[in-house]
Amino acid sequence: MKKLHLLAFLFLSYSSLGQGLPGLGAGTIGTNKPILHGKNWVAITGKPLAATAGAQIFQQGGNAVDAACAMIAATSTMWDVLSWGGETQALIYHPGEKKVIAINALGYAPTGATVDFYKSQGMAYPPEYGPLAATTPGTPGGIMTMLAEYGSLSLEQVLKPAMDLAKGYPIEAQTANAIEGQKARIKEWPYSKKIFLTHLGEKREAPEAGEIFVQEDLYQTLAKLVVTEQEALKAGKSRKEAIYAAYDRFYKGDIAKEIVRGTREQGGLFTESDLATWKVKIEEPLHVNYKGIDVYKLQEWTQGPALLQSLNILENFDLKAMGYNSANYIHTVYQAMSLAFADRDFYYGDPAFVKSPMKGLLSKEYAKERAKLIGSMNDPKIGAGDPYPFQGETNPHADLLKKNQLALASADPRELPSEVDEKFLSEFQSGTTSVQTADAEGWLVSVTPSGGWVPAVIAGNTGVGLSQRMQSFVLDESLNPYNLPEPGKRPRVTLTPSLALKDGKPLLAFSVQGGDSQDQNLLQFFLNVVEFDMNVQEAVEAANFNSYQMQSSFGAHEIKPGGITLRQDTPDWVRSELLKRGYSMDFWTKTSGPITAIWLDWKHGTLWGGASNYGDDYGIAW
Repeated sequence: MKKLHLLAFLFLSYSSLGQGLPGLGAGTIGTNKPILHGKNWVAITGKPLAATAGAQIFQQGGNAVDAACAMIAATSTMWDVLSWGGETQALIYHPGEKKVIAINALGYAPTGATVDFYKSQGMAYPPEYGPLAATTPGTPGGIMTMLAEYGSLSLEQVLKPAMDLAKGYPIEAQTANAIEGQKARIKEWPYSKKIFLTHLGEKREAPEAGEIFVQEDLYQTLAKLVVTEQEALKAGKSRKEAIYAAYDRFYKGDIAKEIVRGTREQGGLFTESDLATWKVKIEEPLHVNYKGIDVYKLQEWTQGPALLQSLNILENFDLKAMGYNSANYIHTVYQAMSLAFADRDFYYGDPAFVKSPMKGLLSKEYAKERAKLIGSMNDPKIGAGDPYPFQGETNPHADLLKKNQLALASADPRELPSEVDEKFLSEFQSGTTSVQTADAEGWLVSVTPSGGWVPAVIAGNTGVGLSQRMQSFVLDESLNPYNLPEPGKRPRVTLTPSLALKDGKPLLAFSVQGGDSQDQNLLQFFLNVVEFDMNVQEAVEAANFNSYQMQSSFGAHEIKPGGITLRQDTPDWVRSELLKRGYSMDFWTKTSGPITAIWLDWKHGTLWGGASNYGDDYGIAW
């Protein structure tokens, strides 16, 4: 298969500079983007206009949660690889309570969405696109819950930037061209065709870059939420009660009815009860301590714990002595990720239905046993381990686990697919966006919202694009008995915000776009800061590598054991050594993410922000 080779656009490479020399940070190495410095606040996200929305909220006196909500709303309106019917997941550091809070605003499988149903449609997995790919909308509830519980401004104030965008904004080339490229599929859904194809019947039917793109239906939906809030306030309701009144209108009122009607008209499964009974969950996050730093991720309905498992495994090695992006470092981190992601693929799922063995998976003892499996060569046969003994229990799926292990052991490594073609890469790195905010009061927020990307099914006359997250379920229990679709169940997703604390104080907020590659890039970003003393801008731009030795969460859920993507300026001696160790390599000009991050400088009382040079990510600080 044709490998992906991009034209070279070389810039200063960490991998060609003293391998792991101390003092790589401290701003001594040039970066493509300047680091952001702020005293009062920082707002970083996937699009410049959305970062401006956050800045507007901060300037009105809002806190980091208010700003994050406005930025999620803006990116959803701009179709920054998500829309209003998608999902929102967040980690919030609460300075008053001095704790990290997890927000689970992922939609769930609708009534009738079962293994048998999808198999009856001749499907090996739930579909990538269309109404049968949709979980219930989560982002509106996520925004309103975060705002009601932890924000300070009104829903009207926070939604105003998004409403201005819905009235018309100059659409960017990336989104406009995505619409044009997907127009054949968009034409299958009447409400999507009405909104996206502004030049129907012409040679180019999508908007042009820079054209004012208007979404009147979405504007009216958002306006209904604001009107409901205003009416509740006039009736004597509190700020929080008024926001939740708007929440109820979306999920139980006329908006919900139109979402259900429009979705079912196009072949979807939603019922009014599905929307009315769905709730945002405020949860306890998971965390591990890595060399004195507490790293927080969402629960196992995301892939986030795989980063925590990787850190536990890597604690057993002297990474700094290996040197940044040396062959030995790359090999060790790659193998640790393979071990952690093999567990992700088999054990992670919605804990409200089947509780995964997270105590065992995140134990330091289990990590030591997994670390012993890392040898000098790439192992394309790495599979899930058995963490249940490490939490004093017996594995209820021991037979399935053994069957998988035997199948891997008998596989011919020469027959395992490792080459990465463009289609696989597109599915593996299916995008999202990221949102990071911080303020002088001590609020720190990391969000990875997603779902409802182009081409999205629009739910009737609401302007709300539906999620495509059902595709992250599997239909074969031998792949993952914890992640089979059932009505009311959330799929295991790739979306994975991150926070880190040191000595009980917030240190880092970081997240990234990019499907299954997210926790790989975030792991390397974190190690760049902690092990190699890079500042946040250096760390987000630094050369990462990507593994495909885990099941894709999208499309046909492929796996490419031994496949690795490296930055194009990787030295010949590193390439040669990795080839000897059994890796199948391809190369990109940029491999940094795109990561966004905020670091808290407690010595000077300032905020540092970084946004990688990979895509359109942009930040503003004051």
